[in-house]
Amino acid sequence: MHAPPLLLVIDVLDEDAGLADVEDSQGRTYQLPAEWLPGAADGAGYRVEEAGGALTFAPAPDAARLMRERSKQTLLDFSDAPGENA
Repeated sequence: MHAPPLLLVIDVLDEDAGLADVEDSQGRTYQLPAEWLPGAADGAGYRVEEAGGALTFAPAPDAARLMRERSKQTLLDFSDAPGENA
């Protein structure tokens, strides 16, 4: 089964330091050099693509929306879990 693509969204862009604080679709947060992210801006989204051992960050305008939908579904799944054992 093919895994969904990894998505990134810039939370905060520090232009002075040249770093972007990002969150990925697995809930991890870290910093990346802003120069790696085409058109870097607060809230910009990217799809991570791997080919030949190299990563590229392709702009994905719908990344933030997709990540919000996944987060909502995770919360719904979590809140439903206790009712299963009741």
